[in-house]
Amino acid sequence: MTAPHGHTGSDPAAGARAGRAARLPLVGRRRELVAITQLLERAMAGDGGRLVVTGPPGSGKSALLAAAAEQARTRDMPVFRATGTDPATELPGRTARSFEHVLAEGEPCLLLVDDADRVGGPAGDLLARLAAHLGGGATALIATTSAPAGPAPELYLRGLTEPELAELVPDLSPDAVHAVWLASGGLPGPALALAGELAGPEIGEAGELTGPAQSPAGEPAGPGVGRAEEVAGPAMGPAGVGPAVDAVLRLALTAPSRAEFLDLDVGLIRLLEAAAERPAPPGVRARVLARLARELLGDASAGPRRRDLIDEAVQLARRSADPGTIAEVLDARLHALWDPAAAGERLATASEIVEQARQAGDAEAERRGLFWRFTALTELGELVSAEAALTAYARAGELAGDPAAAVVVLARQAMLATVRGRFEAAEALAAEVRVRGRQAGLSDADRLAGALGGEIASLRGEYESLVAPWQGLARRLPGHFFEASAARALAGAGRGDEAALELERLLPAVLSGSGPRWLGVCADLAFVAARVGEPATARALYDALLPYRGRLVVWGGANTITGPVDDYLGRLAVRLNLPDLATTHLDAAVALERRIGALPWLAGTLSVRARALTARGGEDDRLQAEDDTRQARKIAERLGLKAVLAALDPPADEWRLLRDDGEWLLEAGAERARLRDGRGMEYLRALLAAPGQEVAALDLVAGGAGLRPPEEEPLLDTAARTAYRRRLRVLDEQLAGADRAGDAVRAEELHTERTALLDELRRAEGLGGRPRRRSGEAERARVNATRALWAAVKRVEAVAPRAGAHLRASLRTGHLLRYHPAPGGPGRWNV
Repeated sequence: MTAPHGHTGSDPAAGARAGRAARLPLVGRRRELVAITQLLERAMAGDGGRLVVTGPPGSGKSALLAAAAEQARTRDMPVFRATGTDPATELPGRTARSFEHVLAEGEPCLLLVDDADRVGGPAGDLLARLAAHLGGGATALIATTSAPAGPAPELYLRGLTEPELAELVPDLSPDAVHAVWLASGGLPGPALALAGELAGPEIGEAGELTGPAQSPAGEPAGPGVGRAEEVAGPAMGPAGVGPAVDAVLRLALTAPSRAEFLDLDVGLIRLLEAAAERPAPPGVRARVLARLARELLGDASAGPRRRDLIDEAVQLARRSADPGTIAEVLDARLHALWDPAAAGERLATASEIVEQARQAGDAEAERRGLFWRFTALTELGELVSAEAALTAYARAGELAGDPAAAVVVLARQAMLATVRGRFEAAEALAAEVRVRGRQAGLSDADRLAGALGGEIASLRGEYESLVAPWQGLARRLPGHFFEASAARALAGAGRGDEAALELERLLPAVLSGSGPRWLGVCADLAFVAARVGEPATARALYDALLPYRGRLVVWGGANTITGPVDDYLGRLAVRLNLPDLATTHLDAAVALERRIGALPWLAGTLSVRARALTARGGEDDRLQAEDDTRQARKIAERLGLKAVLAALDPPADEWRLLRDDGEWLLEAGAERARLRDGRGMEYLRALLAAPGQEVAALDLVAGGAGLRPPEEEPLLDTAARTAYRRRLRVLDEQLAGADRAGDAVRAEELHTERTALLDELRRAEGLGGRPRRRSGEAERARVNATRALWAAVKRVEAVAPRAGAHLRASLRTGHLLRYHPAPGGPGRWNV
């Protein structure tokens, strides 16, 4: 095990953090201080223990460790700090001794572990190893983490209340305290930093700073820490409000957002709403409204409000005639509206942002314009030009010393490597994104890297591993349709029924939605619909995607790209049995994929185009389909694209029943046949798609669930049931007489009639003798579905005897129909 260091050793950052923490007042932390005191008293009595202090950055965890160390020293207890898996030398305050010596002597001591979840591996594992190393005794162990770490007693640090915050910053006015409290969430570290911001420079009427305001980290102040999943990395540029006494306006423009991309920082939004109610010059108000519109991007229901806010902001910015304000507001407009159809407009607006930023001398705004240019060019499929724009953005970030910009560039380079099938390079870059993103303080670094890894897994066909993460994001960020990505993973993993249900649930809301994920969500649902969707669903998604043909499916700030729109249109056209239209779209997708070198996408599109060409049935089409199949297999084998290979080489135990040019193609082992279309074949396909599930005859005939039958009628009316029972009594008497007379022939005739009457009554009566009811519509559906289904099976038997025998043994008909696979059939059906 390696030895960690005291704060005067090789961890200067920890020492600086401890020094700052020692000066941080412990307002509102009485409960935690009492718990620390009790732990130290137990250690002094020879019965130590563990305590974990959990909370977000800036909540005062390090300050509590400093207070614990001070308490220990007043009790003459040695204090040690661990920054790895072993304790090190004693912190200053006594003659340095070996921790192992103190431990061996059984002397009471305090061991501190700051940021236990940042030293490598789960924090709980580290603490368990340390506890085992300590072996009980008189040692008090206090650790800090950002997330719960395990079974040890834990104290979660909440944000301070507004009165507590007022005590922490007593020099601020009540308005300023309220603004700081909203912006910081009550966390003491950010609150003190923001309080320092209020002593910054004043600004002019347009909203520009008249002096170099600095953030706590020494970087130019701005309203974001660089949410890397957004378009431009760092959020809005330098801004502030004068005079300095208006804390609400100043903090509204300088407080950093604590939310990840598409999440909401509720406190900041409330602060911006309060600032929007205050009188301000046009330029300042424009910045406030623009930032509010941008921060509301995470609210899926706020689309109209975002548009109203940003429209007013743009008018005010142009009225101010200040280039910096115009650049900032235009950038916010692109974020807030994010019209998926406006790639061309984004490109033009990006150029204006760069021009206005250069006039204002605002290098950060210029970088954001360059990044918008990269995103728009990517959407338009111009990857060579897009990479040039990304390089310009990277160089500008390097000159500015912007670590967040470097992470943004790494993430997009990882995605471009993924698009071209350089998976190992992409994985290495994604790992670097995670590490450098954390170092740069990006709150969504892990999610950013996870999205890159997820896209690589998707292209490789490793769908099952993606289901749970996407479903987790859907629960965490409702309204942004992460369920669509989960549905795509379900469909790819062979869980078609679950994917079809998600498709049915999501489609109406998605078709009426918008935002940075909308086009990608439609593409994911198109992937599902092409596999398991109904024709009406496939048509609706085709119509929604058609205006974007010729473009790439780009998510947000191009951190994820999932193929040409034409590929999805082609898949939907195949599902709709439109082979000519499908081939047209797939030809366009293949041309784009070849031009940009997107080999993984090319393999998938060639595989689908081979099916479409086969469906057209011409000799030239057949030859082209064979060539497409060879090329797709060659690429898929080299890159390890399991899903493409599975589509090219279906399992040996898979049988197929596919619509093909107005007919049905049946492939069942060695049997291959074409069958004419008809209702029975549609019914057969529906049952094969849901093995083991009962389907009502009404639903089958109607083509889907939800048909309400008309008012039901009894199978036998009251008069008929009464007559049947009367006849049964007569038959019983006659049967008894025939038995007494020894007339066996007459007895047999009477018994046969009696059995038939009883069967009819049983069919017509339910529990307790109540009449069993049916509707004329349901009965007609039963008769029609049964007749059509068995007619289809008879046609199958004529051309594919083995498949026909399996179907006859496996199908159950009646008011409820079901395919219950009998032995000797396939492992699965592809329908």
